[in-house]
Amino acid sequence: MHLIVCEPAAMSTAVVMDPPRDDSNLQSSCVTGDSIASLDEVTMDSTANESSEEESAGEREAETGANTELTNNPTDIPTEWPTHTQTVSAQRPDSLSLAVAKPDLWTSSGDGEVKLRMGESGFASEPPLTVDQMFKTAVERFGSYTALGWKEGEQTKTINYQEYYQACRTAAKSFLKLGLERYHGVGILGFNSAEWFISDIAAILAGGFAVGIYTTNSPDACQYVAENCKANIIVVENHKQLQKILQVQDKLPHLKAIIQYKDALKEKRPNLYTWAEFMELGRDEPDTKLDDIIAIQKPNQCCTLIYTSGTTGQPKGVMLSHDNLTWTAFAVGRYVRLAEATKSQEMVVSYLPLSHIAAQMVDIWVTMKVGGATYFAQPDALKGSLVNTMREVRPTAFMGVPRVWEKMQEKMKSVGAKSSTVRRKVAVWAKGVGLQTNLSKMNQNGAMARTPMNYRLAKKLVFKKVRKALGLDRCTKCYTGAAPITKDTLEFFLSLDIPVYELYGMSESTGPHTISLPDAFRLTSVGKLIPGCETKINNPDEEGNGEICFWGRHVFMGYLNQADKTEDALDAEGWLHSGDLGKHDDNGFLFITGRIKELIITAGGENIPPVPIEDAVKEAVPLVSNAMLIGDKRKFLAMLLTIKCQVNGDTGAPEDELMPEAIELCRKLGSNATRVSEIAGGRDPVIHAAIQEGINRVNEKATSNAQRIQKWTILNQDFSIPGGELGPTMKLKRPVVMKMYKEQVENFYKEVVTPSTPDNSMPPK
Repeated sequence: MHLIVCEPAAMSTAVVMDPPRDDSNLQSSCVTGDSIASLDEVTMDSTANESSEEESAGEREAETGANTELTNNPTDIPTEWPTHTQTVSAQRPDSLSLAVAKPDLWTSSGDGEVKLRMGESGFASEPPLTVDQMFKTAVERFGSYTALGWKEGEQTKTINYQEYYQACRTAAKSFLKLGLERYHGVGILGFNSAEWFISDIAAILAGGFAVGIYTTNSPDACQYVAENCKANIIVVENHKQLQKILQVQDKLPHLKAIIQYKDALKEKRPNLYTWAEFMELGRDEPDTKLDDIIAIQKPNQCCTLIYTSGTTGQPKGVMLSHDNLTWTAFAVGRYVRLAEATKSQEMVVSYLPLSHIAAQMVDIWVTMKVGGATYFAQPDALKGSLVNTMREVRPTAFMGVPRVWEKMQEKMKSVGAKSSTVRRKVAVWAKGVGLQTNLSKMNQNGAMARTPMNYRLAKKLVFKKVRKALGLDRCTKCYTGAAPITKDTLEFFLSLDIPVYELYGMSESTGPHTISLPDAFRLTSVGKLIPGCETKINNPDEEGNGEICFWGRHVFMGYLNQADKTEDALDAEGWLHSGDLGKHDDNGFLFITGRIKELIITAGGENIPPVPIEDAVKEAVPLVSNAMLIGDKRKFLAMLLTIKCQVNGDTGAPEDELMPEAIELCRKLGSNATRVSEIAGGRDPVIHAAIQEGINRVNEKATSNAQRIQKWTILNQDFSIPGGELGPTMKLKRPVVMKMYKEQVENFYKEVVTPSTPDNSMPPK
């Protein structure tokens, strides 16, 4: 069978390839469904299960093999969406037998081009677009609709799509005047704003790379990214971020200019501009040069770099093409049935870090595709102001990382505990009704014959008020991603009639690969495949668990200047290996069961995924904030625990004082502790006994002796981003924790008495 792969741009030519494949193993992938993003309230950084970001697919330890499970997700395309079908196609090969990787499916060169993974029909056959083409279409269709909104003091400012596009063109001309070269980076370092979006898109229009830099990066980390992408220009938010760049400016030979988009400049320097000065540079420049550059751009060329957060080494520059962005925006918007602005405008709140693919995809690209409006939260959103923005904007879709949902849950529980007895009883009753009704809906795929009377009453008395208080009264699409979320948190919100839908993907898949929908979700599942994409479970075991591999037009081009790492991530046939372990249930729902790199292999040879055990401990002991299981190449399992504590609002660092919820739990247990230092290291016997009881309950459910936690200790402080234990998306950096707490870990295994039951657990000395 021939694979005909469209060349981008004018689509005037096609290339035919003959990959080895067995057609009998393939099914058409053409799906649809409903829903997208989620929620509110204070807390940390930025898709609940995103893979590679911090531990790339290239760092997997499993061998690729021919024993695979291939999954598609067939469904009808909604009739209200016109389908674009072409004769061109490039379906993925099924076999893993080819010895040499096809360089046409990937590149590590910034100026390289790749073959697009076109399909013969359905979503995968959608004509490729550049960013400029997608943006111009949005302007033609939604020109007068609000595109971006933000607060200046008490006043709300907005710009429409026509103004948005013109601002991006002006900024692009300014970049060119400042000397932005083709395939060089524009680094953007700051909190979400209209200027961030405009800089990002302008960099692409001007032929450069849009490069988000985490605001938490040190000067050295900023230097690495800027140097790696050969940044000609860096856009910073304020004086604080400017100082990071000035500290390393001498080590950045490609850097030509710096632009500060918020606050007045505290000092004048050559090639340092305010935002107003920067925009003036290009305002009267002729359009010819910019138009010529836009005209030669192709959908299969790189336009954006997402830097993985480097849990296991220096971050890698994930190269995303125009087609990666525009096709994924199309597929996600249609799959979750987002409304187009001409029917009913979608509203989102932008607050998660834009250096992360999840925020970019939701806030910039998907929203643009459907003509939605993006409103920017305040820079202190994660310190408590987000809920105010939510109440003002009342988003129709909301995306939150697990820690956002968990913080919200903790806050609501804390407030609820202070309510009157009657209110608490009503809330408990309503939550019981809500959970039961929503689980029934879930099991019936969203279709209930009739809504129970007690549910309608609970909705009126409790659920509507809760949603309004959170700013979610119009939100039909609450999502979580970027890290695993506990079942306890999902059930908490489900009981309040706020289903939080999980999605899963990675930077290397331009964000989402699977998404849960209102009529297709299961608790703890990351949902079903986006139409036009495919999943392969590589080397499944007897329970169906194997490495999750991706195929589709969302798969990245490669890692910038790192051919070896790219070949590690993409196998010989072009399948993207996630490094995650997972399996499908009988209905096609994907469940993440572990991460190859995280698997604990005990001295006895038993393979143990740590996350389920860690989650079970956090659920059994609500006082626990973070848990990390230890035991690789050891004779038994042990665990490091941290306690829920207050966080410094300015630095994000954990403090010694316990959270109100934690103090309340201590009181119920009979302890007067108010600080972590009063509990850590077994100093409080009451708390120590309560934690041991919780761990005993977890151990009772262990599938084998080897999976029981035999020792544990409470650390002196919680894990955090500034502390280095957590990555920007709040993902646990296990190698870092192992190094930081090496002494505590080694203490577990001194005087090796190998306990075999939870009763002889040995508390640390």
